[in-house]
Amino acid sequence: MESILERAAVYRAWQAPFAEQKFAPILKKNDLRAVRRVLDVACGPGTNSRHFTHVDYLGIDINEDYVKNARQKYGRDFMAVDARQLDDVGGERFDFILVNSFLHHLNDKDVMEVLSSLESRLSQDGHIHILELVLPENRSIARLLAHWDRGNFARPLQEWQTLLSRIFKQVLFEPYCISAKGAVLWNMVYFKGSART
Repeated sequence: MESILERAAVYRAWQAPFAEQKFAPILKKNDLRAVRRVLDVACGPGTNSRHFTHVDYLGIDINEDYVKNARQKYGRDFMAVDARQLDDVGGERFDFILVNSFLHHLNDKDVMEVLSSLESRLSQDGHIHILELVLPENRSIARLLAHWDRGNFARPLQEWQTLLSRIFKQVLFEPYCISAKGAVLWNMVYFKGSART
């Protein structure tokens, strides 16, 4: 049975109250005016594209409904593509690759495939920016919500650091929280990395 969150309008409504909090570390730590070419991986219904109106932008997602909806709403370049197989994207390189809350849906092997695929698309002076759901160690609302998430692979903070650093050279690794009315709802991490070669 299709998850209700697979529908673009439902997903957008669910994420809307938290989208800016989730994206905040990227805005705080980077000058988006200097970005030239963006690859938004697992872009969903295109929510993050509004941060990149001034640049060459490509959003990819495997969900064709998300892609169709994103094209209609934002009028940008979106493609239905599997992030492990970027042949349809061409040989282009990007100086800003965004992966926002996607990898916790994948097991370690698939994460490595995706990251390896993305590493080959990163420009020499570019960075990958990954925002991910962290599984807290202690009992809390955040731990409960992480377990309820559609992704079955929320990982503790140290596991994210180890996994992401296998392919990319760590530039920044910053834990942060998404909260509402003073309660922490999700523990997150922002990883910024560069190519090792």
